[in-house]
Amino acid sequence: MSLNEQELLARLAKLEERVTQLEGQTQATSGGDFTFEEFPTTQATPPWKQTKRPREPLPITQILGWGGMIALVMAAAYLIKLGIDLGWLTPVRQIMLAFLSGGGLVVAGLALRRADRQYASLLPAGGVVILFLTNYGAHLYYRLIEFPAAIGAVGLTCLLSLWLCRHFTSEIYAFFAIIGSYSAPLMLTGLRAEVSDLAISYTAWSLLFCAFSLWLKQRRIYLLAAYLALLGFDLIWYQQWHDAAQPQWQAALVFQFVQFAIFSVGTALFTLQHKKPLDRQTALAHLPPLLLFYALEYSLLDRYLHQWAPWVAIGSLLVVLAIYLVARSAFSHTLEGGRLLLNAYAAIVLFHAGYLELLPNDLAPWAGLAVGLLLATWAVRQGGLKTSNWPLAGALALVFIINSLRTLLHYDVDNVFLGDFLALIYAIELYTGYALLKKTGASVIFRTALLYAGHLAAMAAPVHMFDGRLPASFCWALLAVVALLLALKIKDKLLAQSSLFVFTVSGAKVLLYDLDHAAPLIRIACLVILGISFYVGGWLYRKVSEIDNLGS
Repeated sequence: MSLNEQELLARLAKLEERVTQLEGQTQATSGGDFTFEEFPTTQATPPWKQTKRPREPLPITQILGWGGMIALVMAAAYLIKLGIDLGWLTPVRQIMLAFLSGGGLVVAGLALRRADRQYASLLPAGGVVILFLTNYGAHLYYRLIEFPAAIGAVGLTCLLSLWLCRHFTSEIYAFFAIIGSYSAPLMLTGLRAEVSDLAISYTAWSLLFCAFSLWLKQRRIYLLAAYLALLGFDLIWYQQWHDAAQPQWQAALVFQFVQFAIFSVGTALFTLQHKKPLDRQTALAHLPPLLLFYALEYSLLDRYLHQWAPWVAIGSLLVVLAIYLVARSAFSHTLEGGRLLLNAYAAIVLFHAGYLELLPNDLAPWAGLAVGLLLATWAVRQGGLKTSNWPLAGALALVFIINSLRTLLHYDVDNVFLGDFLALIYAIELYTGYALLKKTGASVIFRTALLYAGHLAAMAAPVHMFDGRLPASFCWALLAVVALLLALKIKDKLLAQSSLFVFTVSGAKVLLYDLDHAAPLIRIACLVILGISFYVGGWLYRKVSEIDNLGS
């Protein structure tokens, strides 16, 4: 065997040894035999099966396209006006011209949809606008067509818009249909003969657009319909029947309740059918029409059924709560958007209808105490308040703040049960809330606000409970020393630092108020109390530096 053959065999042996080592390492790493099946294979999609992503239109393209449509709409409007001014545009010719101009743009857009579907959809959009404008102009300004023909043309144009919306998968046609249909009573005065006729028309359109929104899986369709249904009806009602001898307020009341039911149930059905719960942004978009319904409905009830208005408002809140619970039962997780919407509506109803309208004035301070206890319990149980709970928590906190200021200033509490002791009770509740929230990890700013509010209430209490300057000064000095002693015992640096506020206010009271026109003995006693409290406070405050964690 030659030397070259020996070298070749030696290299092959080394190579085989190296392969064996690599196989052993691979098996040790993978934990088993190595097979090609562990690597998924991908097959390239044939070019003829690959779908091209639609090109995003450039902003300048959209600007030019919409500019062209606006120009065509204006040209059609001027052409119709010119034909009427010259006297050759008869009702038949006017209808034919509208059909040719608007319908021609619709046909042109359908013909060009294969070239660029999105850009071609601008042509039918302009055609729909021309049809609406021509119909309203021919009936309202020139009286070329009668009311039945005008309302029929509106209905046909709306159906055409909805068909184009489905065909081009563009919401703009649905928006045109909504605007055109709900604006019809503003243009066609024949729909204003009776409130019931107007209510029936608006209700039919609301049902249609809610169903169409469910079909197209687009919430914005029924949202826009909700806005226009409430605004359009109430605008016409206030213009025509609000101050009439027979305002027909019962029909208006029923209409608003029906619209509330239609769009509330439509929102819940959309969530359940498409498994799309409201997110926070979408929930905020649903809030304005809900508040609009509340404002319009309450104003109507307050005028004609004043005693029932708050109870009806609370009843509407219970309906919203029931709808939320039905939608919530279909999901395994909390619906943050729905909870935010519910809490926001509950905040408005409970504060306005519950607190301002129903609650007697003499019970308001005690209601504030109950609300404060409720808020503290709520925060402790949840370890803090979620974002979706902030509207309701804010309304409850507002009730507590209003009544705490009322008791602090002793304003209109003469007829309230234990009115002179309310400030002390509020102080106890504020201190308790501060102590409880320390365990939840609440922010230092919030706990500081509770603590200082408690100090103010505790300092106001002796002023309302006792007559004279000396008892109040003694109680203030005692409060400062006790707060400092308690802070050192529980090692709460925030409480210790807050005692300086009490010392400062106490000293200012003695120097600026107690010594002014007071009897000599009263002056001496106040100064003695101030001096002792300051000296003891200074002695105790030397140990505050040993507390490391602020508010711990």
